Amino acid sequence: MFKKSVEAKSQQRLSGADRKKFKRTIKERFSNASDSDLDILIPPKVEMTVSKQPNRVLIYSLEGGLPMFFDVDSRGTTIFPTVYALWKVPHLLPAFILKGGEVSRYVIGGADLMFPGINIMAEGLPEFAAGEPWAVVVPGNPAPIAVGSTCMSSSEAIKAGLRGKALKISHHYGDALWESAEGRYVPNAGYLDDVVFEDPSLFTTSQQSDADVTISHGNDEDNREAEVAMNGSDASHPDSSSKMQSNPDIDQDFGDLKLTEGDKGSVEEQNMLSVEDVDALLDKCLLQAFYTTIKDKDLPIAGSTLWSNHVLPCRPPGIVLDIKKSSHKKLSKWLQSKSSEGLISSKEDKHKKEVMILTINRKHPDYTSFKPEKQQVEKKEQTVESVKETDTNCNMELIEIYKPSVHVNPIFTSVGADTRQLYTQSEASEVVFAYIEKENLVKPTNKSIVVLDAILCDALFKGAIKKGSTYPSEIHRKDLAPTFINRMQAHHQVTRGKETVVRKGGLKPMHILTERRQGNKKVTKLSGMESFLIDAEPLASELQKKFACSTSVTELPGKKGHEVLVQGGVIDVLARYLVEQYGIPKKYIEVLDKTARK
Repeated sequence: MFKKSVEAKSQQRLSGADRKKFKRTIKERFSNASDSDLDILIPPKVEMTVSKQPNRVLIYSLEGGLPMFFDVDSRGTTIFPTVYALWKVPHLLPAFILKGGEVSRYVIGGADLMFPGINIMAEGLPEFAAGEPWAVVVPGNPAPIAVGSTCMSSSEAIKAGLRGKALKISHHYGDALWESAEGRYVPNAGYLDDVVFEDPSLFTTSQQSDADVTISHGNDEDNREAEVAMNGSDASHPDSSSKMQSNPDIDQDFGDLKLTEGDKGSVEEQNMLSVEDVDALLDKCLLQAFYTTIKDKDLPIAGSTLWSNHVLPCRPPGIVLDIKKSSHKKLSKWLQSKSSEGLISSKEDKHKKEVMILTINRKHPDYTSFKPEKQQVEKKEQTVESVKETDTNCNMELIEIYKPSVHVNPIFTSVGADTRQLYTQSEASEVVFAYIEKENLVKPTNKSIVVLDAILCDALFKGAIKKGSTYPSEIHRKDLAPTFINRMQAHHQVTRGKETVVRKGGLKPMHILTERRQGNKKVTKLSGMESFLIDAEPLASELQKKFACSTSVTELPGKKGHEVLVQGGVIDVLARYLVEQYGIPKKYIEVLDKTARK
């Protein structure tokens, strides 16, 4: 997005009202940001400007030319922080950790991030939806080097075998947006202890324009690779040896760096926390979340979701809560210890490979003796309300799920699975393979063949085989799961923002039709949007502004639903708009142009 440097079409200073509105927008978009974080990103007494680029991107910068945020579509729906903002507040966005220097070489070269280049932790892949903003960091360093949007959800990524594109990079270290900053902002030492400043004069001359910052990768070999990738020269080359010389006074102390009061406080508090203090803080945040944000109806819940959406927001302002600095070291071990103490009950999800919290023991002594902080509860409630008010054009998530039918009920009952629940394809496959393992139906001479007993044969083929035909006695493992799932009742789950709907059957597509009316005028009709949790009236109003034409909404005759009529032949741009703004998959949009010549 920022491969080439371009001059802004216009630039203006934000007024006080616009500044407050933008600050509220940032707080709503990034729930991890506390009030102190917002003051760091948007200082109260520093002027802020917004510049419009030829590609419609809006760039919000602080006084002095330091870009902090950019708006991709200039509508406030897709806002990203710059690397400068993430260097100030690294926990503003969740981050993918790279496997090493070789991967970062391509990321800072402008390539998108692929799943094989991500270091998946023992807790498993964290949960995320398609289109979410995420950062990219290297091992052992909290300083992000890039930011972008996820290309698919975590569930889709697992189904794809963690292959394909993970993150579409919008902005990275060293691109035109980074180079546009006057004086090249130097990260705060308190947050980025592993950052190496190649030019010592950066500490005394704030307006030096071509300073280089090298992100440390945790070992010397990776550091050298990162230096080559970021600076365009080998650090071991004789010509670059002079740049790598350090200043003894600077190596001894970071005193010349000016930190804000919020930075100093958080750094000092973090450094003062011992392992015991971190353990106590973890338990406090967990109990606070149990009291304020997690209800019994929210269970079961994934450990990663519990951590990111409930535990982290309960931490004190200015504190960076790191599970690695506790005695448990890993999230899964911490949750297992709480389970062994009886505070929660949990199990490991073999499909997602992470700990799931099943129940909370609200009669446990630790829970009953804990007193939640009222101020924190109010803050959380305000955050939830603000998210509800602004959660309109969210990305849609579609999950195909299945309910056990009378044909497969004996299989589920045999392995102790609930026949009243809904299952994904992978979960249903686990049930049938668990039955095979239980009954030992794998053919000894060929492990890829499953021998059918009477119960499994009836579940797969009873009623589907023509009379007089012979029932099969064996089936290949690759054909077993699809055949088993086809015998279940298909359902689908649609999620948009906080609203989730489960319906029976497959998801019906959205229809777009263009036809001619009197006077040879074209009109475009859109129907079926209710299946995707889109209200017809707000959509019609939005399309009226988008295409600068009149729109109307009518009820479909004899059917449940509405039809949006748009004046003009906008069939192609309307379909593209639904895909980009509402996250509708292309396969669920059917178009018919009756005005096209045969």
